[in-house]
Amino acid sequence: MRKHRIPSRVFTLLVYLFLYAPIVLLIIFSFNATKSNRVWGGFSLAWYGELLNNARLLGAVRTTVILSVLAAFIATILGTAAAIGFYSMRRRARGVCMSVNNIPLTNADIITGVSMMLLFVFAIGVFNGSFLSDLLGVRWSTGFGTLLIAHITFNAPYVILSVMPRLRGLDPNVYEAAQDLGASGWYAFRKVILPEIMPGVLNGLIIAFTMSIDDFVISYFTKGSGVTTLAVEIYTAVKKPVTPEINALSTLMFLVVFALLLTVNIRQVRQENAFARQRAKLNPGQ
Repeated sequence: MRKHRIPSRVFTLLVYLFLYAPIVLLIIFSFNATKSNRVWGGFSLAWYGELLNNARLLGAVRTTVILSVLAAFIATILGTAAAIGFYSMRRRARGVCMSVNNIPLTNADIITGVSMMLLFVFAIGVFNGSFLSDLLGVRWSTGFGTLLIAHITFNAPYVILSVMPRLRGLDPNVYEAAQDLGASGWYAFRKVILPEIMPGVLNGLIIAFTMSIDDFVISYFTKGSGVTTLAVEIYTAVKKPVTPEINALSTLMFLVVFALLLTVNIRQVRQENAFARQRAKLNPGQ
């Protein structure tokens, strides 16, 4: 057994080294005192200071944060409502809806981005040529609005997948019992259902925020010319020689995303342990 464990551990170490060595180098050279990405010139925080003075990058950061927060909250509300609707369906209908929900998750981002771009171009052309546009004196164009719609669209399926397991773990009689005791439908949902599924809702919110702040392909095709996100701005910047400012910004992005993913994983482990302890109390003989 030990002879088999050593090669497997070496293989695992090599895989992690292959995946994370570039990121480690990026973090190290973000503290380099010189502009070189090959020669170490000493430790310095100067490039983080330069980053704070870069108005274009800070504008992209502000847009990305606002976009990610709005998209995550709206997608969480819509995804939670959709998950509850799916759960209340019959088994066959629920299976069809979940299969449709999984299509954006397995679909390539480039296909989603191009298709949404074509949809927005078509919708904008129809609206701007309509009587309603002339009546309101409004011309619709690609920009923050189309970007927000796109992010909500690809975030909602992740929220649904996070909430559905919590709904399956609910006692189906609890909601009816609350109504039998005099609670209205909305009050029973807020006081009985929502607290039980809240861990899944929060996990979906964090995942949606992480997906939005890290997205490039879909944002690139749906953003328009008047707005840019952080990922798109970094892509534009690296067409030229990479400056240490990009290294510093990429380091901060990696740390934020890593912290969010770590939070999600810790929450899931704690939820699974709590559920196991609760089930052990209810079934002590098993």
